[in-house]
Amino acid sequence: MEKRLADGRILRNFAIGQLGWAILSGVVSNWLLFFYMPSEETIALGMPLFITQGIVFAGMTIIGLITAFCRLVDGFIDPFIASRSDSLDHRLGRRIPFMRYAAVPFGVMAVVVFTLPGTGNEIFNNLALLASLVLFYVALSLYCTPFNALIPELGRTQELRVNISTYISVTYFIGTAVAYLVPTIAGLIAGAVGIAHAYRITIAILAAIAIACMLVPAFTIDEDTYAVTEPSTTPMGASVAKTFSNRDFQVFEISDVLYWVAITMFQTGMPFYVTSLMGLDGSMNFVLFAGMTVISLVFYAPVNILAKKMGKKKLVAFAFFFFCIAFAITTVCGKFGIPALVWGGAVAVIAAVPMAVLGILPQAVLADIAESDAVKTGENREGMFYAARTFSMTLGQSLAMILFSSLATIGGGLGYRMTALVATVFCLLGGLVFTRYDEGRILDAIAAGTSASKE
Repeated sequence: MEKRLADGRILRNFAIGQLGWAILSGVVSNWLLFFYMPSEETIALGMPLFITQGIVFAGMTIIGLITAFCRLVDGFIDPFIASRSDSLDHRLGRRIPFMRYAAVPFGVMAVVVFTLPGTGNEIFNNLALLASLVLFYVALSLYCTPFNALIPELGRTQELRVNISTYISVTYFIGTAVAYLVPTIAGLIAGAVGIAHAYRITIAILAAIAIACMLVPAFTIDEDTYAVTEPSTTPMGASVAKTFSNRDFQVFEISDVLYWVAITMFQTGMPFYVTSLMGLDGSMNFVLFAGMTVISLVFYAPVNILAKKMGKKKLVAFAFFFFCIAFAITTVCGKFGIPALVWGGAVAVIAAVPMAVLGILPQAVLADIAESDAVKTGENREGMFYAARTFSMTLGQSLAMILFSSLATIGGGLGYRMTALVATVFCLLGGLVFTRYDEGRILDAIAAGTSASKE
């Protein structure tokens, strides 16, 4: 049966799923370290210390080790789930069944991660956090790996590919902005229930909203109508090997790892930059990120248009280098007698432009690589390509959490400034690597495959 092209309604429903998992991912990524390794200002507000603090091994903290281990476990689970999704033979398709059954556990585990027994035994709490975080990332992978594999399947033309990347980028940033509301909402009820319980209640409310969003594409998109649902017969090991042997994907993957180190350090550091370096109230986290998101959204239409006219490579490389400016400014924020709001505004405005580009185009670039590979090999292994991208995100985030949690132990705010400097260096390296991506060859292969299919 000839597959239909996805229309605007389908793309919007799909993007609502991104909104849901962006909220959950943002909550854990942005507030886990803040909750379990609180700053002096947060402790003064009554935040208890649940797990072991300080350096415990080779310059690393327990929270850094736990998060890094869990992200690496997630990285190895992703290819397995991708292979199972690629090879699934189900009446609902290869992706939708996973999304239907994983949405609720994903949301529940986001709440459990912040709900330790709270005993005086730090070792017990350390182990409880480790176990709950592993299960959270397993649930994340069960939903997000099949979800991401639908991107090239729903975006089967260059125009649709950029459009779907734009839609999900919008909802990703909205979801991340919503995640930054946690301290604002928690602050409204902290006086009645305590700061720790206030965070937990807030996260539970956001998780319920996220679950509802994630179920929208799972129950409103008929995968068989728009996507190729024929199962892949390539074994997992061979599929992984074929994916990583793709030269263009190698360039993308290395660049992507470096990007995720940089952006994770920056996003993890935002609550600390705002409160400890700029001296602003914690509620300003949402204000600044929301402002950055709104400004970024203004650039979405130009990015969408320019990508179709001049290609994706130049814009992505530009965004890497422009992001370096925002990171570099963060290293000196709060100094020179400049008002705190000016620092916050400068970082938000400058970061908004590359956020627009890197929020949209990397997904479209990867979809190009996956389609080009399918043309060359005759195999549809989109799930494995997106699982491999998740692995790069996982690896980058793991390294970022280790680096950030270790550097943050340096007192006087110097550690936080060093994290921004390290993010700058990684972002610069990511941009340099990405300049090696051969976009022309990829697009030529896709065009050749499209011509052959019409003959």
